[in-house]
Amino acid sequence: MNLSLLVGLVVEPSRDGAAPARQAPLVPSSVFAVLAFIVTELMLFASLISAYIIIRSGIDEWPPWGQPRLPVWSTAFNSLVLLGSGVLMFLAGRHLKTDRSQVYRLMGMSIAAGVFFLVFQGFEWAQLLAYGLTVTSSNYGGMFYLIIGMHGLHVLTAVMAMVYTWMRLAPNAKKPLTDDGFRAMEVFWYFVVGIWPVLYVLVYLA
Repeated sequence: MNLSLLVGLVVEPSRDGAAPARQAPLVPSSVFAVLAFIVTELMLFASLISAYIIIRSGIDEWPPWGQPRLPVWSTAFNSLVLLGSGVLMFLAGRHLKTDRSQVYRLMGMSIAAGVFFLVFQGFEWAQLLAYGLTVTSSNYGGMFYLIIGMHGLHVLTAVMAMVYTWMRLAPNAKKPLTDDGFRAMEVFWYFVVGIWPVLYVLVYLA
């Protein structure tokens, strides 16, 4: 496949018969790089989910007897917070071309929701550890911390990227943010938010 087609380049001939003028790509290179990275991360989570399903299918009682049950309802609330962060990011993106101050405000709210999700999840982990659910307590505990912890690491990384992006949106920023930079970060946050409902249903409800 032609690479120019893959990244969505549009090439039009000039009117004077000279060499074709190269137009801007339909998919910016920064966004394309993030999409390629997301593909590898999808394969990572697919392998973790597959391992979880295989291990679970080989155990008669799941969760195992004697292991604490996961906080389904409180995590459901936390899940809504994370999804709300994704909605705020979407709304911020809609104002990117028209009102940067609105983008700055909505993105700040999205970051706050993402930080809340991390803190709330850390509090739940502390409780589960106190109740005896550890990485070594059972396959159940090991897979829980591996899968949910991997997602938490992605949330932390994405929040840090969001903070950096948000700082560059400030009116007095020394290096103003480009539209492509915002879109790349936005796509990654959508991935982090979008994969969480799948993990929640699989690990907490199934």
